[in-house]
Amino acid sequence: MHDAGPEQYPIMTYAWVLILSIWGGVVSFWRKCREGHTRCFNIVEFVGEIATSILVGLITFWMAESAHIHQVTTAALVAVSGHMGSRLLFKVETYIEARLKRFEPGE
Repeated sequence: MHDAGPEQYPIMTYAWVLILSIWGGVVSFWRKCREGHTRCFNIVEFVGEIATSILVGLITFWMAESAHIHQVTTAALVAVSGHMGSRLLFKVETYIEARLKRFEPGE
């Protein structure tokens, strides 16, 4: 299904992406609880973790599809990126900022 727009993927494809992303977010939140970085019943942080995991998982899915990466590898990347959540967003942001600085006029 390469070269398809985001709206052209079957609902089951998105269901799997969401499940893998959410599972990665749940595992990440559980790890934070076990390490004492958050309270286990902090619903706001849990919802934030899941929302971030879904966003990162979807972005990873679309990027992997556009790069024609094998579906099983894409699934693994979605799960790992869902687990990384906001850490992955920060790393991508840092990378993009560094790349953009190359185009800034000299001071």
